[in-house]
Amino acid sequence: MDTTVCSQIYLLKQAQVSLPLKKRGFGAGWHNGYGGKVESGESIEQSAIRELKEEAGVVAKNVSKRAVLTFNFINSGKKTISHIYWCEDFAGEPVETEEMQPFWFKFAEAPYEKMWPDDKLWFPKFLAGEKFEAEFEFLDDKPTIGKYNIKNVDYLSN
Repeated sequence: MDTTVCSQIYLLKQAQVSLPLKKRGFGAGWHNGYGGKVESGESIEQSAIRELKEEAGVVAKNVSKRAVLTFNFINSGKKTISHIYWCEDFAGEPVETEEMQPFWFKFAEAPYEKMWPDDKLWFPKFLAGEKFEAEFEFLDDKPTIGKYNIKNVDYLSN
C-alpha cells in the first residue's frame, strides 16, 4: 500500500476551535485542520508548525500531539497516517490564504455535516482532550466509512 505521512494542527481558544474551509486540492469544500504532507528532513511536529504558518499565517508557540489517525483508501490502495496536534499557544490570528478560509466554531457547534465523515467519530474525543489512535477504512471515493477502530492511549509515538 502506498503510504503518506501527514500532520494536522488545530487552533483552540476559549472553547472554540479553528476549522478552516479547504479551498482547493484534496478535501476541498470541507472544514478541517491546517496541515499537509511531512516534507523530507522535517519532523512531523515541524511539519504541523510549518503548515500552520503557510496556511493561516499563525505561529505555533507550543503544540501537543493528541492523536494518530490511519486512513486506508480501499479502492486506490493508498494509506494516509495523520498526526493530530492541539495548539492553544500561538501568535497571530488566522488569515485567509489561497488554500484555506479560516472559521472559528464553539466546540459544541462543529460543522460535522461539512467535515470528513470520520470526524464525527473522533473529533469529539479530540476536543475533550483525550489521546487516542484510530484507523478508518474508506470503501470508495465519496468517502464511505467501512470498518474503524478508536482506542485511547497514554502515549503517542512519533
